[in-house]
Amino acid sequence: MIILIVAVAVVVVVGVAVYRRQRVLKDRAMLMRDAIRHRDFSFRLPTKGLLFGERALQEALNDMGECIEKLVAHNEVESWQRLTRVLTHEIMNATTPIKSISQAYLSNPGIKDSPYEEGIRAILDTTTGLASFVDSYRKMTQLQEPVLEKINVPEFCNSLACLYPDMKWNIEVPADLQLTGDAVLLRQVFINLVKNAAEASAHAIGIKYVEPAETRSTDALSFGKLLISNDGHVIPDEVAREIFIPFFTTKSNGSGIGLSLSRQILLKQGMILSLAPYPLRGYNTTFVLEKEIV
Repeated sequence: MIILIVAVAVVVVVGVAVYRRQRVLKDRAMLMRDAIRHRDFSFRLPTKGLLFGERALQEALNDMGECIEKLVAHNEVESWQRLTRVLTHEIMNATTPIKSISQAYLSNPGIKDSPYEEGIRAILDTTTGLASFVDSYRKMTQLQEPVLEKINVPEFCNSLACLYPDMKWNIEVPADLQLTGDAVLLRQVFINLVKNAAEASAHAIGIKYVEPAETRSTDALSFGKLLISNDGHVIPDEVAREIFIPFFTTKSNGSGIGLSLSRQILLKQGMILSLAPYPLRGYNTTFVLEKEIV
C-alpha cells in the first residue's frame, strides 16, 4: 500500500513538472510568434534551465531570428531595386517626349517673346529637373561591381577618423583584423553613417568589433560584427522601421537614399547593414555590419 502511494505521488510530481515545463515552452513559442508578427527578429530567449534538447532547439530559434532579419533585408533591397528600375523607366518614357516637344516649341521664332514662351520654358525646366532627379535614383540599380581586396580594419577606421577630427572616436578593433571588401565603396558607406550622425548632432563615434560565436578568426568567412555607434539624436521606433526604405527621409533637404544605397553596396560585397535593436551603452544609435547569410 505504501509503495502504491509513493508511486502515485511520484507520478503526480512528475506530471506536474512536465505540465509546467510544457507551459513554459508554450509561452516561449507564443512570444517568438508575436515577435515575428511584429517584425521584431531580435528576440533571444534564455536557455538556462532547459534540457539539452530543448536548449539546442531554443539556440537554433534564437539564431533563426537573425537569419530571418537578414533574409528579409536582402529581399527588401531586391524588391526596391526592381520597383525603382520600373518607375525610373516609366517616368523617363513620359518626360522625354514632353522635353523634346518643349524644346521644339521654344526654338520656333513664333513662340519667342510671346505670352506662351514663359509657360513652355517652365514645362521644359520642370521635365529637365525631373529627368535629372530620376537619373540620380537610377544609379541605385546600376551600382558598380566591387573590387574585393583584403582591408586592414583598424587602419581603415583610423583613416575615417582623420576625415572628422571634430568627432570623438572610440575604435575597439583588433590590430590584425581583416575584412574582404571594396575599400572605396566601403568608405562611402562609413562616411554616409558618420555624416548622418553629424547631422543628428552626434559628437562621438564608436566602432567596436564583436567576435563570432565560434573561435576567433581574422578570415572574412569567420568575420563577426562591426558595431558603428553614435551619440546623436535617438531614432524613434516608427522611423527606425523605415530608414532603409529608398526615398524615406525625415530631413527637409534629405534625399532618402543614403542608407538604402549603403545597404545595397554592402550586399554586393556579401555583407548586410542593419540597425541594432538596442544601442551600445553610452550611445543612442548602433548600426551592425556583418557577413550576409549564403
